[in-house]
Amino acid sequence: MSSKFSRLDFLRTSALGAVAMTFPSLSSAAEATKKAKKTDANDFVNLAFIGLGQQNVYLKNEFIKLPDVRVVAACDVYDIKRNRFEQQVNKYYADKGIKQKIDMYIDFEEVLARPDIDAVVIATPDHQHARIAIAACKAGKDVYLEKPLTFTVYEGQRLVEAVRANNRIFQTGSMQRSWHEFMHAANVVREGRLGKVRFIEAFVGDGPRPYDLPKQEVPAGLDWEKWLGPLSTDFYYNHELNPLITENGGDECWGAWRWYKGLGGGLTTDWGAHMFDIAQWCLGKDGSGPTEILPPAASLHKCLTYRYDNGIEVAQKSFGHGQAVRVHGENGWIIVARGKYLASSEEFMPTKEEKEIMSQKPNHYQSFISGIKTRRDPNVPVEIGHSSCTMCNIGNIAYELNRPLQWNPIVEKFMNDDEANSKLHYAYREPYKLE
Repeated sequence: MSSKFSRLDFLRTSALGAVAMTFPSLSSAAEATKKAKKTDANDFVNLAFIGLGQQNVYLKNEFIKLPDVRVVAACDVYDIKRNRFEQQVNKYYADKGIKQKIDMYIDFEEVLARPDIDAVVIATPDHQHARIAIAACKAGKDVYLEKPLTFTVYEGQRLVEAVRANNRIFQTGSMQRSWHEFMHAANVVREGRLGKVRFIEAFVGDGPRPYDLPKQEVPAGLDWEKWLGPLSTDFYYNHELNPLITENGGDECWGAWRWYKGLGGGLTTDWGAHMFDIAQWCLGKDGSGPTEILPPAASLHKCLTYRYDNGIEVAQKSFGHGQAVRVHGENGWIIVARGKYLASSEEFMPTKEEKEIMSQKPNHYQSFISGIKTRRDPNVPVEIGHSSCTMCNIGNIAYELNRPLQWNPIVEKFMNDDEANSKLHYAYREPYKLE
């Protein structure tokens, strides 16, 4: 078999999702199938959406148009966002002549208690991800969870356990894994076409900064205590954390909670969950991670740098293409970003046949729905989301401590470093807990 044919054959199976990373469940496949709610290809999958800001409005627009999906419920702690979501869903179904009722909730526990809901799509602020997703798994719901997967490394560990212990189908919101330019980049590197990888630049941006927005009055209709959840009440309200809705129905800005320490992980987690994820994919490090993290002051690259057990370094470094990844190999380089793919040589560019095959890639959202019906992992299961999120979170710990850190990706702990390990989680405020 020629090498060209082998590569194209691999691309075909990749495009069909047949080589997605899979992991054994904690009980037999027969038991998992028995527990599955959706096995008939003609069944509708009933979805509920939790957290109704900009991202879940976007996700709703993607899921609702799939022919085997019905949006039946939604939940948010802010009434203006519940009202917007309800109006949008009702209008969509009315315009399509579909008789479908959507129910709105404040408390996610009420959503999870409904036996008719098959799966939830979670796009809350990051600090709520783990406890809602774990509760959903225990309630027998399949889960689509936005990136970054969890707020802390410990939360991610518990989430992986919950998904597998409860035989849930789980899709991470890392949609770049389903986009042809990133798929091709990973194939070029993993097939060895660049030769030995020497160095990777993955530009995402800086870590979080201290919370310094002015304190404002909590608006009517927003349950601020529930928005905070396990976070300290020392974090006071500012409308940029949970933006108002403009006249055209969009949010004024992306929720600024993501930029502030204690509320989010800055650009390290916001874009790192995308671009560091691609770097790990290229290196074949899904489910693993780096062994050393260097803050800018300790790195020859003068930026946050990760070093792997094979000596390859991934540097959080701008190279003039926005959020993007550049892989340097002994035979040349490639650059990949959203809607962009460049290479040092034509031999690393996709051929016409490869472009055709990659155009058949699975829809990222349909991958989740198909997984629910077949009880097989979609293309970005929980372990991948967790390892990529962990890379982001330990990077922020290196920023904070401002010294090199030794990481063991097998046991997911820092080596002989109690101070660093103490930052793998934080104390939830009462009565919140991670069950």
